[in-house]
Amino acid sequence: MAYIFWLITFLFGTFVGSFLNVVILRLNTGRTLGGRSHCQSCGKTLGAHELIPVLSYCVQRGKCTNCNSRISAQYPIVEALTGLLFASIFWKYQVFLFTFFPYFVLISAYLILIFTLLMVIFFYDLRHQIIPNALSYTFILLAFFVPFVLSNTMMMPYTWSLMTFLSGPLVALPLFLLWAVSKGQWLGFGDVKLATGIGYMLGVSGGFASLMLSFWIGGIVGVILLVIGRNSKKLTLKTAVPFAPFLIIGCTIAFFCSINLSNIISFIQ
Repeated sequence: MAYIFWLITFLFGTFVGSFLNVVILRLNTGRTLGGRSHCQSCGKTLGAHELIPVLSYCVQRGKCTNCNSRISAQYPIVEALTGLLFASIFWKYQVFLFTFFPYFVLISAYLILIFTLLMVIFFYDLRHQIIPNALSYTFILLAFFVPFVLSNTMMMPYTWSLMTFLSGPLVALPLFLLWAVSKGQWLGFGDVKLATGIGYMLGVSGGFASLMLSFWIGGIVGVILLVIGRNSKKLTLKTAVPFAPFLIIGCTIAFFCSINLSNIISFIQ
């Protein structure tokens, strides 16, 4: 039974991912989120059969049926990843589905809102190498209440403390120092704001673990890109690579795998 719910959740997530693609592509372009989708090359209005998440891209072999131009791989990637995020949230909190259904709905809806926002930030930063303030501040606000929502979902009262308010700035401090020392050359201030939200969301221990994962993953990807592009002038040590996607990957892994500093230290030792 759980696998059926997991599959339904995944499929629903892919359709939400299709909408997120619209948000990513139209945000700050002056275009509204309404209106029919169309080919970016020839302008053909897409039919319903061409808008089935992931499947349409595969059937059409990644090309427009009208002008045969290439369709960005971002479309199926965002759709599939959003589906996996929805399914992961369901899997992590499925115990509440039959025991405390209202709480299951609450935490699922709240986390879906947060992770879809992170998905938009992830791909928008990849495309434009900037994080709009509206997205950053919305994430910080939502992330601040994650410990409160999770604790109440678990039927445990949440105690507000000084650390509740300091966890975000503390986790963001290392990135703020890198930003200040490099005068914005190593990373942007948007990354600092994103790390603030991650600190509120995961707490100090989970937040710092998330940062470590981000730097490790970023380093590995950087080396891979240099190896791949060693014979290309497009990829060099001076090539700008946005850091927000790595922060989001680290945050996602730390959240779903419940990783904190003690886990990292134990792994290193």
